Amino acid sequence: MASTNGDFELTLDELRAVARYAADCAESLLAEFEADAPGDTRPREALDAARAFAEGAARTNLQRATAFAAHRAAKTASTETAQLAALACGDAAAAAYLHPIAKATQVGHVLRPAACAVRVAELRGGEDRRGESVRSLAQRAVHPVPEVLRRYPNAPRGASRLSQLMSELDAAIRARD
Repeated sequence: MASTNGDFELTLDELRAVARYAADCAESLLAEFEADAPGDTRPREALDAARAFAEGAARTNLQRATAFAAHRAAKTASTETAQLAALACGDAAAAAYLHPIAKATQVGHVLRPAACAVRVAELRGGEDRRGESVRSLAQRAVHPVPEVLRRYPNAPRGASRLSQLMSELDAAIRARD
């Protein structure tokens, strides 16, 4: 099964790989949110929905609904790291809805969870941790994620810290062989 109603084709296996990468990046952050809001399960539910899709479940409204719920949870978090964790989990679920449209905005579906992870590392350890995290997360983007990413325009280097980190991750992944 492939999605061809855009500028290029994305197979279901490619979408699953993108969702798996996004979920892997988000999973390392979930404890940040749960420490901040232990009774709020929305980010975990989004991460579970992303994992289910990545492992073969159908793409359904579950991914979309849990993504929105996790993004709402991010708005209620009291710390930046908890906000980033919830955002990353929501984005992992939303990765199931990456569109085959050659617009840089779609790159966020691939890279925003990783950018959230880099930002958390940066908040904890400064520049050294940021560079190390970018390299590590770029290496974790295994086939076919780099190939999928290369179908899209480069991530723009916007004004927000997350968009700057997405741009840095984008360049690091695209530079790989």
